[in-house]
Amino acid sequence: MIKELIIQNWANVLLLLAFAILLRTTVFLDKRTILRLYALILGLFIFSLIVFAEFSLEDMGVLPKARLVLMAVRYSATPLIVAFIIYTLAKNVHWGVFIPALILTVLDFISVFTGIIFSIGDDGSLKRGPLGYLPYILVGFYSVLLVYLLYKRSNKRPTELFPIAFLCLAFASGLILPFVIGKNYSHIFCVTITIALFVYYVFSILQLTEKDALTGLLNRQSFYASVSNDRKDINALVTIDMNGLKAINDTEGHTAGDKALETLAGCFMQTSTAKDSVYRLGGDEFVIVCRKVSEEDVRKLIERIRSKVSETKYNCAIGYSFCSGGTKDIDDMIKESDEMMYIDKKEFYSRPGNRKYRE
Repeated sequence: MIKELIIQNWANVLLLLAFAILLRTTVFLDKRTILRLYALILGLFIFSLIVFAEFSLEDMGVLPKARLVLMAVRYSATPLIVAFIIYTLAKNVHWGVFIPALILTVLDFISVFTGIIFSIGDDGSLKRGPLGYLPYILVGFYSVLLVYLLYKRSNKRPTELFPIAFLCLAFASGLILPFVIGKNYSHIFCVTITIALFVYYVFSILQLTEKDALTGLLNRQSFYASVSNDRKDINALVTIDMNGLKAINDTEGHTAGDKALETLAGCFMQTSTAKDSVYRLGGDEFVIVCRKVSEEDVRKLIERIRSKVSETKYNCAIGYSFCSGGTKDIDDMIKESDEMMYIDKKEFYSRPGNRKYRE
């Protein structure tokens, strides 16, 4: 049995070990995220042992009650693991994301006695109850939610979309392959999820050289590289400057100021499209580079940004520059956009109660 355990789980153990070592040496992730990833690694390892124990009992045809309990754990653990991945990788997700998975967990253990989700037939085979497909439906829901949240938080560049697509493929296999290869998929589920997480983590680390550590937006270095090497398709720029950041830093502290910048960055990413790249140049200065867009597209983008920012307690000044032929010099476009943006800023500070801290 030990030999079979090693054969079935050795690849997964090696990957989990490599993952843990990389996390131990990384300086790019915050402590909370690292601890959550460690918890995922431990959970995936324990899950692999539970799967092995359950199917060993099935092969031996013994302890059907114990097997039912292990089945309840397995059916419950899968959506809980995906929910925890969402909680770890997607920023600012409320703990309520676990509620559907916890409800399923209760139903799974009720099923041990009622067969409402699963039961074991007289021949030892698995039988689905009236809610037998609920675990798959819930995993599908969580998988779609994970991909959606990661996509919304991304800069929609191919280098970011590839690992998200890889995660999507991994979770899609968890919904399709059980019906193609049957119970044997359970043996490869853990290593499938481990590989997907490992690939996503490696790509995330590689992307950090071009991303701003605080906001997750593309950084100044990435902006200059982009406008230098990929100029021909750029025909619009949107420059954005936060209003009142100094007041927040002076009265509430720099932590509150950082939170304000993160919140605004989230607004910009959520309202941008695949044609837009969002950068933080430094401080409270942001720029959006637009490719192959119409002036109406730019105006709609600004409308979406203003609408999204209005849902927060913050405010920002916005300007833009557009040239239909894409031949205008980038520096000239920035200057033109900044001029419009400072007019917007001046109008903001002219209102009663808005203290002016700079020109």
